[in-house]
Amino acid sequence: MKIHGMGTALPSLSVSQEGSAEIANGICCETDQQRRLLSTLYRRTGVKSRHSVLLETDSQSSFNGESVAANALHGTASQVAEAQPAGSTTVLDRANQSFYWPANNATDRGPTTAQRLGAYRDHGEGLAIEASQKAFADCDVRPDEITHLVTISCTGFHAPGVDIALIRQLGLPATVSRTNVGFMGCHGAMNGLRVAKAYADADPKARVLVVAVELCSLHQQYGWDHQRIVSNSLFADGAAAVIGSGSDKASNAEQVTLTSSYSAIIPDTEEMMSWAIGDNGFEMYLSAEVPDVIRRSTRAPLEKWLNQSGLSLAEIQSWAIHPGGPRILDACAESLSLGEDDLLASRSVLSRFGNMSSPTVLFVLNELLDNAQKPPTLMLGFGPGLAMEAALFQ
Repeated sequence: MKIHGMGTALPSLSVSQEGSAEIANGICCETDQQRRLLSTLYRRTGVKSRHSVLLETDSQSSFNGESVAANALHGTASQVAEAQPAGSTTVLDRANQSFYWPANNATDRGPTTAQRLGAYRDHGEGLAIEASQKAFADCDVRPDEITHLVTISCTGFHAPGVDIALIRQLGLPATVSRTNVGFMGCHGAMNGLRVAKAYADADPKARVLVVAVELCSLHQQYGWDHQRIVSNSLFADGAAAVIGSGSDKASNAEQVTLTSSYSAIIPDTEEMMSWAIGDNGFEMYLSAEVPDVIRRSTRAPLEKWLNQSGLSLAEIQSWAIHPGGPRILDACAESLSLGEDDLLASRSVLSRFGNMSSPTVLFVLNELLDNAQKPPTLMLGFGPGLAMEAALFQ
């Protein structure tokens, strides 16, 4: 499948990692020792700032008495673009928000899952639309030419959902074939791209729009739990879109082609990463053993897979590795004998935007393309299972 256009979108407000720690102190910590440890954990993430749909300014822009963020989601595509201009970002030193209240007692776990999914419904569509608009602006494919729509998310759902909003706001055909890749976690974009490639390979006339949108900040967890503190310190909000087909239709950027993909469940690791629906949001568990598993389980299967395409690891020119966290990236580098230059795009995305779950690896690929990194490019990510997903671009 040839990639014709890509687009990314972020909430208009971001907060420094220090500001994020302020929220966590109020909802997770009961003692000074916990506060000191939390501050240390947040500093070690490699994250400098993160975007969230929940952030507010003291002078929030509004029209008709409602916030821009809320209004844009229910307006036309042009209203969305006007309400959240491309590239407009305000970085807050303090995490100004009203969604998460300070814990009232030791059993307070914050907003209910229904409240969090209500926020997903209100905020997710706008980001998905903006990312898609940018992808269309990046190529000569028109919205009315799209034959297949693949949506990806693990942080929320509702019906009619994001897919219907994209059809309505972008002017996609009412007959577009819809597929949703749900609840697959950080490697979900690679699963979505695999589905898109199957459509494109089966029909040269197919034009596929792939959209990943995640609002991870809606699932911040209350209470003191070391592993959930680590998750709270990493995750953020964002969306990314890709337009592809099996043809050579013109693109504004130099085309790359998704040539093959790889998927494997690592044995005896099922309990090491999970994403469960609780009464107060979705609960992430990530074992401290995951980096060691990645370190010893990644190289051999990737080498075998690449050999089937007549390639070796040494021939990969650029890497789009999902930045699940600094220890994940370090483990990949050690397993695959990568230099620091190979991880520049992944670390840059993690530093500026945090881990946005499924769209993140598309942000990394987009950065590689913007910087004219040469293919072949290997995309790699890990998710619940413990599953490893990879994609090869040439």
